Amino acid sequence: MNSGGWLSLSMRLSAALAIGLVVGLIFGVPWAGVATVLAIALGLQLLHLLRVLRWLQADQTELAPEQPGPWGHLIAMIVRLYRRKQFHKQRLLRLLRELRRSTAAMPDGVVVLNPQAEILWFNRTAARLLGFRGKTDFGLRIENLVRQPEFVRYLRGSQYATPVIVRSSVGTEQHLSLQIVPYGAGQLLVLVRDVTREARLEAMRKDFVANASHELRSPLTVISGYLETLAQDTEVDPALAGPLQEMRRQAQRMTSIVQDLIELSRLESSDSDAVGQPIDVVALMAQLRQDVLARPQHPAQVLVRADSHAMLLGEDIQIHSAFSNLVENAAKYTPPNGSVQIRWWTDDRGGHFSVTDTGIGIASEHIPRLTERFYRVDAGRSRATGGSGLGLAIVKHVLQRHGAQLSIESEEGQGSKFTCDFPRERLQIPVKEAVV
Repeated sequence: MNSGGWLSLSMRLSAALAIGLVVGLIFGVPWAGVATVLAIALGLQLLHLLRVLRWLQADQTELAPEQPGPWGHLIAMIVRLYRRKQFHKQRLLRLLRELRRSTAAMPDGVVVLNPQAEILWFNRTAARLLGFRGKTDFGLRIENLVRQPEFVRYLRGSQYATPVIVRSSVGTEQHLSLQIVPYGAGQLLVLVRDVTREARLEAMRKDFVANASHELRSPLTVISGYLETLAQDTEVDPALAGPLQEMRRQAQRMTSIVQDLIELSRLESSDSDAVGQPIDVVALMAQLRQDVLARPQHPAQVLVRADSHAMLLGEDIQIHSAFSNLVENAAKYTPPNGSVQIRWWTDDRGGHFSVTDTGIGIASEHIPRLTERFYRVDAGRSRATGGSGLGLAIVKHVLQRHGAQLSIESEEGQGSKFTCDFPRERLQIPVKEAVV
């Protein structure tokens, strides 16, 4: 309402009060006249208020009552706000419908969960892949419908960067990839993809590698045996000594690769967690140090630092293989005047085994791919040192079976640090350390 409207209302009220005062003076009761005028004005305002309330309760903005003065301006403002609200509401509804249409047309499944992991919404693809039954499943916890143990552990954890692969309960031969994406105030978005084809190809690759490795082992053993016999035969032409020695070296390298492939295939064929047998990590570190010092060429210093005597619960052969690969890699790429430190310690997060060297280091762009099979930072240098390119892949799979993770810190020309972080449930801590 503008200032002119307020001035007009004030003038009308002043005139009414003046008339009431004059009439009151005529009858000898001036204040009674003023009070009567104020009572009439108040009654009119209450009447206007009652009309506005009835209009609001009826929720019919198109039938807005005609009111004089400020009440008319108030009704006009309410109508404008209501129309603006309706415009934005319709706009949001259109956007929501478009969003639902687009997500419904996606080839991947989408499931929206609240912070309690209860289903708020899902598209048709998710319903088909996960066997949901429409709106009757809204409000149910997703682990009550997707009951695969791998997904339940993944959901209850906090590491969602890597999706989990599970078998579909709808089709026994179907494999699904489920990845959780947190958003908003604790809400979760579950992305579902059919990865049956990729799973079959991966299974074929594993079978091929396992079968080829086993088939190659016997011929290589025979070849290595004959080469060793020829190398020791005094009647063989001395000019062939060099080629025979090189053939023996290459045969040994191929045998090492085949053994690593068999070891990797064995690890990949088992999805279950490793058993929990106590492993004396301190004694294992001492043995690894002796193995490095027994090499023809080794770093000048090989240090062992045991900050804890806690036992590690796991499979002894696999843990020995993983730790040995890390220590051997450090020894291979550390110069004779360098040093290697092997350390074991525990804290509130769990147990930690690290191998630190002062070797040639690794450029940062190579670090994310170091655990891939046959990945080499420098192919020529790796072949010269006799590496198979499978050591860190074996380490990665061993740690996965033990619920552990591998972290790598390195700077080119400054050395590297490989750390295995084990969860606390994999530790058997002595009573003295636990008390401290």
